[in-house]
Amino acid sequence: MSAYSPYDAPAIIARHGSFSCLTPDGELLSLDRDGALALVAKAGPPLVVHAPEAARKLGLPPPGQPSPWFDLLELFAFVHPAHPAAPTPLGLSLALGRADGPVDVDRLPGLATRLLADLRGMPLGEAREMTNALAVRLRAVGWMWGDAVMEALDLEGPTPRSAMQASDAMRIWRALPKWEETPPRPAPGSRPVTPAEARARLATILGPGAETRVGQADFAGVASSAFAPRESRGAPQVVLAEAGTGTGKTLGYIAPASLWAERNGGAVWISTYTRHLQRQIESETARLHPDAAARRRRIVLRKGRENYLCLLNMEEVVNTAPTRGAGVTIALSLLARWGLATSEGDLFGGDLPGWFGEVFGHAIVTGVADRRGECIHGACPHYQKCFVEHSIRRAREADLVVANHALVMSQAAWAQQGAANPDDAASDEDGVPTRYVLDEGHHVADAADSAFSLELSGLEAAELRRWLLGAEGSRSRARGLKRRLDDLVVGSPRLETPLDAALLAAKALPAPGWSARLSLADEDAGAPPEVVENDPWGVLALSSPQASEAELINPTEAFLALLRGQVLARTAGANRTTLNGRECDLYPLAPGLAEAAAALSRAFGRVAEPLRTLVDRLQDRLSEEADTLDATSRGRIEAMTRTLRRRALSRLDGWVAMLSAFAAPPEEGITPQFIRFIRLTARGGQRRGELDVGLHQHWLDPTIPFAAVLAAPAHGLLITSATLRDETGAKSGDEVERAWEAAESRVGVNHLPAPAVRAALASPFDYASQTRVFIVSDVAHHNVEALAAAYRTLFLASGGGGLGLFTAIERLRGVHRRIAEPLETAGISLYAQHVDAMDNTTLVDVFRTETDSCLLGTDAMRDGVDVPGHALRLVVFERVPWPRPDILHRERRLHLSQGAPGLYDERIARLRLRQAFGRLIRARDDRGVFVLLERRTPSRLLSAFPSGVRTQRMGLAAAAAEIRAFFAETPSGGV
Repeated sequence: MSAYSPYDAPAIIARHGSFSCLTPDGELLSLDRDGALALVAKAGPPLVVHAPEAARKLGLPPPGQPSPWFDLLELFAFVHPAHPAAPTPLGLSLALGRADGPVDVDRLPGLATRLLADLRGMPLGEAREMTNALAVRLRAVGWMWGDAVMEALDLEGPTPRSAMQASDAMRIWRALPKWEETPPRPAPGSRPVTPAEARARLATILGPGAETRVGQADFAGVASSAFAPRESRGAPQVVLAEAGTGTGKTLGYIAPASLWAERNGGAVWISTYTRHLQRQIESETARLHPDAAARRRRIVLRKGRENYLCLLNMEEVVNTAPTRGAGVTIALSLLARWGLATSEGDLFGGDLPGWFGEVFGHAIVTGVADRRGECIHGACPHYQKCFVEHSIRRAREADLVVANHALVMSQAAWAQQGAANPDDAASDEDGVPTRYVLDEGHHVADAADSAFSLELSGLEAAELRRWLLGAEGSRSRARGLKRRLDDLVVGSPRLETPLDAALLAAKALPAPGWSARLSLADEDAGAPPEVVENDPWGVLALSSPQASEAELINPTEAFLALLRGQVLARTAGANRTTLNGRECDLYPLAPGLAEAAAALSRAFGRVAEPLRTLVDRLQDRLSEEADTLDATSRGRIEAMTRTLRRRALSRLDGWVAMLSAFAAPPEEGITPQFIRFIRLTARGGQRRGELDVGLHQHWLDPTIPFAAVLAAPAHGLLITSATLRDETGAKSGDEVERAWEAAESRVGVNHLPAPAVRAALASPFDYASQTRVFIVSDVAHHNVEALAAAYRTLFLASGGGGLGLFTAIERLRGVHRRIAEPLETAGISLYAQHVDAMDNTTLVDVFRTETDSCLLGTDAMRDGVDVPGHALRLVVFERVPWPRPDILHRERRLHLSQGAPGLYDERIARLRLRQAFGRLIRARDDRGVFVLLERRTPSRLLSAFPSGVRTQRMGLAAAAAEIRAFFAETPSGGV
């Protein structure tokens, strides 16, 4: 229990290389690090915002849980669950409506007072009763805010027996609403939306007096063509629309999409590339449906299951919390507060603050998500209260579903598999959309590459073993297949026999400890392993001549060891394997690899065949026991057969097919359909030295399966982006046509029978006057010291507001280490992806809120940052973003470049530069500077920038002077 009051605590804000402090006596001080540490040691636990960040700046380890500090973020999470707040003093002030000037350290006690007053004003009712119960438990386990919260809630001592107890308050599933099944929705109609109707709907959404955006109404009009009736099967109505930044394309396509959905009784799926952009699109729908209840009913945001709170996992954690320490109880109590307030149950990128895991423990957040693929569907006691199932059912009745490319492609693939398996009950969860809007269309190929590729690695195979066999004696809560099927098979030999056979054969997958054994393989560098085929279980094993019989490994581990040996033999460099890994061609095969692949294929077959039999016999039960099966059992059988196909059989069948084609190298002179290679990588988050190795298979052209699986079955498709074409200064009709053809090839439209409607709408911004572009000619970008000096100089010249983009994580980290302190000393806070523990969305929120801060990031920041205004006024790219020269790119540039591999690389680099430049100007009154730190930048890449923008090459000092002068002219008051 805390013996301190937050009002007797020294308040501290780290800023500008020093620390603003408010002593318990009310004295304001500016101290260095040693002085701030001495104050904390003398005056007791400090009052801060974001304790882990404050500790880092003080040079201390994260305080952990229960935190010995008064962190206002913890109190905010308890008082205002499911509300956003950037984890800074200013961000917290804005969230509480206190944005009336700069936030200095003397504001912190007032923020605490405001939060406790909000808690004190909480109305009576069930929510108040649950809050009271949680508050008592939190004080009992030593939460620093416990006494203050108890006082605000007017509570004393333990909870009376007649009141709700804390253990019940954490069981939030008891208070959540149930979903109810509804009749299947009829197939949507085919009534079109005319361009005039789309424009009219857009005007209604915008309302009177709204800003007029040049091209937005034109965009809405052309987008309506994607909602015309389909004229022949396999030939959707396709619109390919490039809309420059600032066009207002989101509302431009929402207008015809919402009108078509209302008119035809169907849902339009709007898909984008990242979770951050999903939320951005969803926020725009408030203009369409200002009423929150109507918006929730008609607009649904969909993600994969792994993003949502799993109530069964939470129940397991709640049941074990008393044995796991006070920190777990604190995190669960605050998760319970959030779980009753959340609108979606979305843990990642939703209304759970992105800083929650950093403050309360990432393991707790991931532990209550369904990240192990173990959902038991109808067998779950919380099935009818499940957040995921709520979302699925709401999506069936919605007008607009905001999803992501990965989800819509996976869903389309499962729908196609369901069509090929008529007996597959409930083969899809959401129904098959007929109309799509694919925003961020330049990422379609990347998403398809990920969705339709195949990986046979140690981690993937070990996860399948765990899914089938469970925890195998460890303390993990992983449930095996037998436990998930439970009473569906018990007592039925027809079902138990194939299940037992599959689980026995699953021991051919990597056993616990596989990665450590793989990492030690270098110590045995003798002859190639030999195949051992006398295992009565069918678990084939390989051994090296030096291994004892007890050290035999299973066929998957043997295959992985041979893959690893081939990579190490054929790649140069030090023994250290970076996060990016090492890779080598599959062919020619190392000795013994073909035999190991054949043995492994047979082992996988011995797992798949009994599972297939099990699925078939479960399906038989649906018909044979139709008159006796209750609805719950029927639903469980349908869900389990679907899950077995998706989680196990599809993966095993893919691996068998890949291994079956293993021994035959591609013929010379024949364009391959697939690219296969071996990659060795360090396992993220694991102990140093633990590695993973895998065989990878990618489509040479991933837009082929995209076109076949998603596009061709659809009725209408709008693909849009600000960067679809690489115009490269095209002037003639032939050049413009080639640019469009290349864009169609990149998104797979060229694989469809009917031509796409093409449209290009220019940005309304005056880039020539609003921007400057500099190529710095005297920085050696291979030298991290020089690179860091350049970033420091440029960020100081702009006075902050800088986004630094990198093509390599190690260089980002190296620059951050060198410039964080000097920037802080100058009054500029520096944040960084892959350095700060916050997720990308939270980092962007902080960057947007702290207008003079700077942010370092990689690809995700290049494509996913939307920060209008003065907060983003400088973009610095450390080098030309050439494609990574890996095997996958090598083969694609060889076969897909039409004989011009150099132009293929340049096109990719130009489009990436256009994306990065597009982060800079997001509104009419924005002004900004783009800097590229590579002196060898070819002039032919500079057409990536908008027409009228003059690109200047100069030294670093001259560029910094130009930046200072440019912002000195800014009407809104620059630096």
